[in-house]
Amino acid sequence: MSDQDYPFDGFNTRAVRAGQHRTNEQEQSEPLFLSSSFTFTSAAQAARRFAGDEEGNIYSRFSNPTVRTFQERLAAMEGGDACIATASGMSAILSTCMSLLKSGDHVVCARQVFGTTVSLFGKFLPRFGVETSFVPLTDYDAWERAITGRTRILFLETPSNPLTEVADIRRLAELAHAHDCLLVVDNCFCTPALQRPLEYGADLVIHSATKYLDGQGRCVGGAVIGPADLVDEEIFGFLRAAGPTMSAFNAWVFIKGLETLSLRMRAQSENAAALAHWLREQPGVDHVYYPGLNDHPQHELAASQQTAFGGIVSFEVTGGREGAWRVIDNVRLMSITANLGDTKTTITHPATTTHGRMTEQERAEAGIHENLIRISVGLEDVADLQRDLEPALAASRGR
Repeated sequence: MSDQDYPFDGFNTRAVRAGQHRTNEQEQSEPLFLSSSFTFTSAAQAARRFAGDEEGNIYSRFSNPTVRTFQERLAAMEGGDACIATASGMSAILSTCMSLLKSGDHVVCARQVFGTTVSLFGKFLPRFGVETSFVPLTDYDAWERAITGRTRILFLETPSNPLTEVADIRRLAELAHAHDCLLVVDNCFCTPALQRPLEYGADLVIHSATKYLDGQGRCVGGAVIGPADLVDEEIFGFLRAAGPTMSAFNAWVFIKGLETLSLRMRAQSENAAALAHWLREQPGVDHVYYPGLNDHPQHELAASQQTAFGGIVSFEVTGGREGAWRVIDNVRLMSITANLGDTKTTITHPATTTHGRMTEQERAEAGIHENLIRISVGLEDVADLQRDLEPALAASRGR
């Protein structure tokens, strides 16, 4: 569903209304269709549906009303024509690559992306003849130098995981299009509540719905949003054939998560900003990474490209890995888990968890050091988060 198709312009209105198709029961809440298949009125209708001559549900691997509601709602929120929901965020990236790339093609990817994304591009896609060059996220000359006549996709996260570096989407979109490439942006950290990459020229937006779109750590899912000719015609074909499908139940959970997305993102951004400023003043904290801080290298870009600075705060402590682990092991309120985007604050050690499968050199090039800690700030009282961290930081210093 495009912006033109939906008559109400408010973002929050779309978050709670877009994509809803009431049944004859006239339900207020979106229904959950737990059915693997759907029936037809005749053999002829079944033939028309399978041939694509008639719209309608066939089989929940690729057509389910609950999943469709999630897809239409997220597309409306991102400002895209179409959305395909997938089983996970990584399957969204895989579906995009398998649909749009072929043997001999080339990808330019930011070095600062999720560790599993590095594995997908650097280890598995080469088995199918697709090569990837990794470049520093904000080195735009390096992006241009890496592009060849075989390059088809430029891929990035902004803000990046876990150092919250921010890339100029418009600048990279212009670069991609000048070389007949597609710009694909992972919008996991901001969501459409804080940033809409399609408005800055991106061709496709990727989501791990597992994170902020759900917001309460309940389900795993992903999504790809963009123009219909890419999403409905290309990526949908791969999903229909290969089956990296979002379940109807997970889609229903994500639908309810979207209703509160804007409220949560702004509250978590406020909490993260307060915690980042506090951390910067604490003994034993060497550096804090948060786009909302004035000394963040891309602070002004983030302020112009995003409507808030997000809920992720990363920081380095004295004492290397041992010091970082002591902080993590001594928190009592925060949850030690690698997931993020939850209403409950989570804390993790990226070098040995989310980015642990990268080589030591790859982590060094991405700036992920052994003393780095990532916090996904939730909705608890900030004062309690500070009370949790204060003795943990003291413990890391041997006090």
